[in-house]
Amino acid sequence: MKTLKPSFEIVEPSFGSSFYYSKYVENENNKAHLWHYHPEIEMVFVNGGAGKRQIGSHVSYYTDGDLILIGSNLPHCGFTDNNTGNKNETVIQFKADFLGAEFLNLQESKWIKALFNKAKGGIAFGEATKKAVGNKIEGMADQPPFKRLITLLSVLKSLDSSKDFTILNATGFSMEMQIQDNDRINMIFNYVKDHFQQQISLEDVAEMSAMTVPSFCRYFKKITKKTFTRFVNEYRVVHASKLLAEKRISITAISLESGFNNFSHFNKIFHEFTGKSASEYRNELKSIIK
Repeated sequence: MKTLKPSFEIVEPSFGSSFYYSKYVENENNKAHLWHYHPEIEMVFVNGGAGKRQIGSHVSYYTDGDLILIGSNLPHCGFTDNNTGNKNETVIQFKADFLGAEFLNLQESKWIKALFNKAKGGIAFGEATKKAVGNKIEGMADQPPFKRLITLLSVLKSLDSSKDFTILNATGFSMEMQIQDNDRINMIFNYVKDHFQQQISLEDVAEMSAMTVPSFCRYFKKITKKTFTRFVNEYRVVHASKLLAEKRISITAISLESGFNNFSHFNKIFHEFTGKSASEYRNELKSIIK
């Protein structure tokens, strides 16, 4: 079986700066479809729109934009594409010690280390925080390097103070991953991303990982805090959620396009993950996105 290697992204700081900053108009970020990771911490602000969010073993669908903080080496896909409908997407990437190794140990800046540790599982911030810092993040595009640095610190402080957030991956997801785990789990995630619309054999994935089926199941549960079957079903449900918002096709067609061969099974799994039927979900999304 052909295996898929994860993409390791090399990040270079912006000219005259200690970190990378880029603001993309609408869907200009061509890395959206790539499953990748890098040692840099990443902050992403999506201004408006709705789309898929895949970070580590977490997959979900966001509406009305997104603001996330992704920890070092936490694998993820991009967040915008031709169907997202966002105005802008701003990406900021920086090493944990971009201000100097000793800076994080200062009494005045220990909160930054705590925030970065929390980001190891990926953090999604809510509406109040997006409104509070979104304009600041986008405004950095026109600032000189020193002012941009000060603004970044101000934004990070706001994120640290926020009570309006969700940790996306279970505690310990990234901390337990060694380099060899990172490569292996990225390979598995990449395979699911490219084959979720087809039948996925647990035996094939275990073989691809050079493990027996029982060993693979224990390994995957230890790393991701969820079973492989749950991860695949979760990925399919999120894709179905995306199609429900973006395509005017029947729910039966959506279930098939999302990898569910049995419509009643799709209804059961969709309700299990979202707490509502696919038709209820579609109607709610229409009222949110309008």
